[in-house]
Amino acid sequence: MKRFLLCTDLDRTLIPNGKQPESPQAMERFKRLVNCEEVTLVYVTGRHRALIEQAIAEFDLPQPDFAIADVGTTIYRIDSSGWRQWDEWDAQIAPDWQGLTHDELCRLLSVFPALRLQEKEKLNRHKLSFYVTLDTDTKRLLDEMDARLKYSDIKANLIWSVDEKAGLGLLDVLPASANKLHAIRFMMQQQGFFHENTVFAGDSGNDLDMLLSDIPAVLVANADAEVKRLAANAHKGTLYIAGGGYLGMNGNYSAGILEGVAHYLPEADAWLRENN
Repeated sequence: MKRFLLCTDLDRTLIPNGKQPESPQAMERFKRLVNCEEVTLVYVTGRHRALIEQAIAEFDLPQPDFAIADVGTTIYRIDSSGWRQWDEWDAQIAPDWQGLTHDELCRLLSVFPALRLQEKEKLNRHKLSFYVTLDTDTKRLLDEMDARLKYSDIKANLIWSVDEKAGLGLLDVLPASANKLHAIRFMMQQQGFFHENTVFAGDSGNDLDMLLSDIPAVLVANADAEVKRLAANAHKGTLYIAGGGYLGMNGNYSAGILEGVAHYLPEADAWLRENN
């Protein structure tokens, strides 16, 4: 089997924490595959480091070689010596913020009283995250923040989401070039991987940049219906939608990842069938 790069989202992609059932043998097969020296495993997630490590322990996930964390704002190399932040990636995305530190950007946005800074562990050098009450005029807030940032020549993405359980809005301020797609392209370039030996797996709207790109990707069977609808117009040659049936599995979670890997990489398919 030739070497390949396997990049996967965590929640409801590799981690079976959605409503649909997991195939009984899928995770063990996934672990055997990624344990091969030819496979470089990357977790790509919005989680920060502590939450990634928590997920690895809670769901008994295999240790990755790299982690693209915090919505693409940090990359870690992971080996027996521990987790090391990849400084080259920091240098790649830093110009978007004109060299401003996390604290300096926070002060720039302090004119907006609706913003309440999130806990320290949810922040990093290139990720500034706030809580916002749900009665806030979100469109006006985002427009005014965008204008202030542009006035300071700062290129940023403002990512809005809702924590339904907590009843709070969540607002991330990120460098414009810090996202999953750019981080994976950086990883491919730095580690010598190409389109023909890279596969990404995801399940939700925050994976769409990757799913609709020219990098081979798989949408697991348990993906959101709306994401499946949007994916229908994707590049047919670079997006595979798992449907189940591969090695008798249902295509959800790790079963869908394996199905997609087998679709793109015949040698991996042969290895999986031989080691079934």
